[in-house]
Amino acid sequence: MGFELQATRRARLGEILGTRAALVLFSPPERLRNGDVHHKFRQDSDILYLTGFEEPGTVVVLRPGNAQASFAMFVRPRNPSEETWTGRRAGVDGARQTYGAAAAFPIDELDARLPELVSGVEELHYHIGRDPEVDDRMVRLLAKLRARERRGPHAPVKIIDARLSVHEMRLFKSPAELAVQQRAADITAEAHVAAMRAARPGVHEFEIEALIDYTFRRKGGIGAGYPSIVGGGANATILHYVENNAPLRDGELLLVDAGCEVDGFTADVTRTFPVGGRFSEPQRRVYEAVLEAQLAAIAATRPGTTLEAIHADVVTSLTRKMVELGLLAGEVPQLIESGAYKTYYMHRTSHWLGMDVHDVGFYSLEGAARTLEPGMVLTIEPGLYIAPDESKAPPEYRGIGVRIEDDLVVTADGNRVLTAATPKSVADMERLTRE
Repeated sequence: MGFELQATRRARLGEILGTRAALVLFSPPERLRNGDVHHKFRQDSDILYLTGFEEPGTVVVLRPGNAQASFAMFVRPRNPSEETWTGRRAGVDGARQTYGAAAAFPIDELDARLPELVSGVEELHYHIGRDPEVDDRMVRLLAKLRARERRGPHAPVKIIDARLSVHEMRLFKSPAELAVQQRAADITAEAHVAAMRAARPGVHEFEIEALIDYTFRRKGGIGAGYPSIVGGGANATILHYVENNAPLRDGELLLVDAGCEVDGFTADVTRTFPVGGRFSEPQRRVYEAVLEAQLAAIAATRPGTTLEAIHADVVTSLTRKMVELGLLAGEVPQLIESGAYKTYYMHRTSHWLGMDVHDVGFYSLEGAARTLEPGMVLTIEPGLYIAPDESKAPPEYRGIGVRIEDDLVVTADGNRVLTAATPKSVADMERLTRE
């Protein structure tokens, strides 16, 4: 995506904010990995969304009512000596010339210049409560502006969570953004198929993870949008298993939850398949129970419904299957009301997806679950997880974990499955793991 798209987003956001508001966004701090080595930096998604600027040490100010500084950036200045060690910087001139900032300043001038940039606004928008240091800085800013009120404009009288503006924009994807999301999904599909073909007894989970990462990068992605989960056997019953270091064993299932990030947007796909090329009968029964619930949930995803309603239907379907499989005993409504089903299905069915794997946007409005609308992107990901030491489960099911996850965009007449190219039928799973 070019920076023209970011300029369009800023213009739309400016209309939402109005001329009496200012938005201030801070990039996250660089974090030490160990010693003096930092984790690879990932820009704040809101800054990336509105500017495309990927460097740390950045603050962005949008002030629609100020023609001279409607879009201001505070950035690290050019420094040839430091750039020799840590890489090239855009600097103040690059912020203006490349990224379109109306005003740009060295980051060291933030405290001196920020009061003037937001002076006179009624509303100050920022991410309240995300970072204590940012909160402290904004409190000091307000104190400074209030101290000046007798000599000039009054300080902002409303502090507004930026989720009300930026995040509600990000919830609805434009055609250009959906094209990027689709590209991420297509690369992810290729990586999952490669994983299926490579999963053989004796291969380690980390080898599958490495193949997935390689495919992501080889096809043009920047890497994984979140830590990949590659869990064989009982490891698949751990929802956020990321050790990925065990050998794969014949007769076990392998659960892979991995998504490629492209231009800031990530896919999020899970597939579960047999390492030895064939599902055992108990594995097949669990897998088909999850697949049936997922297909019904996908079919139900359309404008006007809610994620709550979809989740409720999935819970009903899976609870009924739990009874059929002998995992639970009793009447389905009572098992749901008591929460007994959570022994084997303990997470939600869906979440928003976009620049963050658990993307932004409110799930409820005015106390009620929000209805789905065209342009929203979400996951559908039911699962069943039978812990290896779950004594109440029939022995043949213990240690089986299955999740099936796809990415959907809500359309005017239903939905489109962005990840449809990733196989998931029993026949396809068995064929690919034997190739």
